[in-house]
Amino acid sequence: MASVLVPVAYVIIIFGGLFVFSFFYRKHTATKVYEPYFPTHPERNAYVTLLQKTDPPAHDALLKSALLRRAMADVQRVLRIREDKPALQNLLQKGSIGDDLWNSLLAAEKELEVEIMEVVAEANSFVEGWGQVIFPTANEMLANEKMRAVFERTNETKAEIAEARYELKSSKAIADAPAPSHKPSNGLLSPTSPESAITSDNEGSVNSKSGKKTKKRK
Repeated sequence: MASVLVPVAYVIIIFGGLFVFSFFYRKHTATKVYEPYFPTHPERNAYVTLLQKTDPPAHDALLKSALLRRAMADVQRVLRIREDKPALQNLLQKGSIGDDLWNSLLAAEKELEVEIMEVVAEANSFVEGWGQVIFPTANEMLANEKMRAVFERTNETKAEIAEARYELKSSKAIADAPAPSHKPSNGLLSPTSPESAITSDNEGSVNSKSGKKTKKRK
């Protein structure tokens, strides 16, 4: 009988300890405040500020534009969570990151679900049915902004390449230019050149010899 009670008591103690540990761990994690995954939401704050203006109240067109900007920011956050969640889950399984970052991402995901529902409700308050198309519209606007940014960067890159080519051609033209000549433009030798010095010496010697011959004839 004692041989049967010992394993049963051992199993009860093990499972009881695990249950107590999980209870206190869940209680501790439930009360713990994690650092937000997305620190602030300026687009939501701007919309709420415009919505609370009463003297004078904000125009509907301005409110719609602010709400659309808020939806665009939410779309960016959804894409960010979709990209980060698999990578963080893999790192968590390897033990490279702690539970705080993972729990922060899960909390941000839940907050984003509530945020999307609020945006849909606000859109329907302006125009019935706008809540169903506001996020696809925001996604298209984000894609257009990305394409515009790529196009602008392409133009800047083309301008830089053209400027670099012009500088390269200028430096090559300067390098291929002929060296300046030291000869006079009329084709005569300069007085200081060696040839002119030799010529003048020869003429002097000839003149001296002719002078001597004239003296002897006299």
